[in-house]
Amino acid sequence: MCVYFDKNVTKQCTEDDAEEVMDKEKVNFCEWFKPAYGVFDSIGAAHAARSKNALEELFGDGADTETADDPRIAAADDLFK
Repeated sequence: MCVYFDKNVTKQCTEDDAEEVMDKEKVNFCEWFKPAYGVFDSIGAAHAARSKNALEELFGDGADTETADDPRIAAADDLFK
């Protein structure tokens, strides 16, 4: 949501002196940040949320512990040891 943000640039920032933000999910501080008007896309955000929910319903959220006791999983894991 910054005027300097550009997903097609290497550090995703067009300001050369700005430090790279490695983890964009956590709180960070940038002294170059300037809010860009109208960049939040509520339709796109809603679509992304629906897509994420559909994937979690299809594949689970990764916290499935039932497969831990599955002998097929153990056999597959043994192949890569």
